Amino acid sequence: MLAILAAIVFGFALLLDFMNTDLGAPDLFSTTTLMLIGFLLLSLYLAGVGSGPRGGGGGRWYRGRRPGRG
Repeated sequence: MLAILAAIVFGFALLLDFMNTDLGAPDLFSTTTLMLIGFLLLSLYLAGVGSGPRGGGGGRWYRGRRPGRG
């Protein structure tokens, strides 16, 4: 999810750079600021933040004896 958000932020920064605009707020929406936000989201994704719960077994939780084992 964070990687998708980073891609959206990078795309928005690229679009602003192509249009050569800052949307009226040069300190808030500069391409450098948006790129830093994108790098932050990408680094959080690569660090494993927000990847959801991790558990073994592919979501199958058996209680007691497992079926098919004698």
